[in-house]
Amino acid sequence: SLFAAPPEKDLDWNEKGVEGMYRFLNRLWRLAHEWVIRDDKVTEAQAGDDELRRKVHQTIKRVSDDMERFHFNTAISALMELLNVIPREPTVSWPVTREALEALVLCLSPVAPHICEEIWSQLGHESLIQETQWPTYDSEWLQSETMTVVIQVNGKLRAQLNLPKGADEDFVKQAALSDERVRKYVDGKEIRKSIYVPGKLLNLVVS
Repeated sequence: SLFAAPPEKDLDWNEKGVEGMYRFLNRLWRLAHEWVIRDDKVTEAQAGDDELRRKVHQTIKRVSDDMERFHFNTAISALMELLNVIPREPTVSWPVTREALEALVLCLSPVAPHICEEIWSQLGHESLIQETQWPTYDSEWLQSETMTVVIQVNGKLRAQLNLPKGADEDFVKQAALSDERVRKYVDGKEIRKSIYVPGKLLNLVVS
């Protein structure tokens, strides 16, 4: 019931909610066990490390905020999202994968203490999870690596592009001109001026 609705709302009992939570816990159990026993873990940095670590810290913040408001359903939803991005193959280094698994079971432990305690033990901890401090997040990892830039042609919205954070005007302009949604409004026309609001908007003035 914690997964299905916030505490202030009535809930009609539905066995599908129980089945969904059961599948989630089983997936978590299997994934943690597979990582613990695998013999091809990598300890050196991998390409997916930063993306997973960013998701971990974003999840810790979301769950901490939701738990404080007793919104257990959205907290559990955030943990499900985190589980979905923890890879089954070593495309992410073991230290970062372990960090993700530990954060997940720590944040889940208030609502599923028994299975989380067992996974915590599998991960090599001798102390009980209930004796462990709640995880903290690093605000530097909460920032996205991308920015959404609105692309206009003669002041009319034509596209929204997700681009690397900090990209300069030339990069944004080239990305816009490579986008089919924008090209059909500028092909065969002269770009007389471009107006760029850094990280927010690019307006191409054509005639």
